[in-house]
Amino acid sequence: MTTSETFDALYNTIIKLRGPDGCKWDKEQSPPTLRGALVEETYECIEAIDENDPAHVAEELGDIFLLATMIGYMFEQEGKFTVADVLTGINEKLIRRHPHVFGDVKVKDSAEILVNWAAIKVQEGRKPKDSILDEVSAGLPPVDRAYKLQKKAAKAGFDWQDIEGVIAKIREELEEAQVASNAADSENAATIAHKEEELGDLLFSVINLCRFLKVEPSVALRRTNSKFIERFKYVEKMMKETGQEMKKENLSSMDKFWNEAKSHP
Repeated sequence: MTTSETFDALYNTIIKLRGPDGCKWDKEQSPPTLRGALVEETYECIEAIDENDPAHVAEELGDIFLLATMIGYMFEQEGKFTVADVLTGINEKLIRRHPHVFGDVKVKDSAEILVNWAAIKVQEGRKPKDSILDEVSAGLPPVDRAYKLQKKAAKAGFDWQDIEGVIAKIREELEEAQVASNAADSENAATIAHKEEELGDLLFSVINLCRFLKVEPSVALRRTNSKFIERFKYVEKMMKETGQEMKKENLSSMDKFWNEAKSHP
């Protein structure tokens, strides 16, 4: 089957699922109920890409195509727009915003391409943002949004002169977080808010160091999450093999096995 034929097959399957003789669960869904699934499947696809597993990537992309098409068809059922409108719109936008490919515009590098892209958006009627930071979606996960906000600010020249300044800022924020953590009334709402503020500043500063070192924080954190899971599973395995429970009283044993896991390649 061609690409267009396979998309038609998916589209027709979704029509069937949402039809009178379709699936009760699918018919009960709406764009708001599928928002969480769309985010989850996107992250699962990112995980598959990180694993460099083509078969897994293909599977997760399929889930994203399903959700995107189903959400589009839901709006089609309401008469708001059609799936064809969505595909036509994105295709026309790609052609319109790549005049260096589909027209006679000349560009020297990727930076100039991005400048042209932004200018075309304004020509299309998109109002310029009040701030360059408004160009960063508020819907992004906080870590990713912080990273992109910092990149936007740095592009405008608002940035540290060197890495020493970034590291000094992290130390400063860490000290302030330590002071906040020593507050006597830890259950007080104002105290909790202060801790959140100081820890947020600390996280923001660490993300800034990631940006300065050209490391995407979400990628680095996913790597660390995977490492933590692998080592913790080893601890669980060894505790079970030695007949010990996973509890605070056996922390010394768990630490021993954790250090063993760290020594493994």
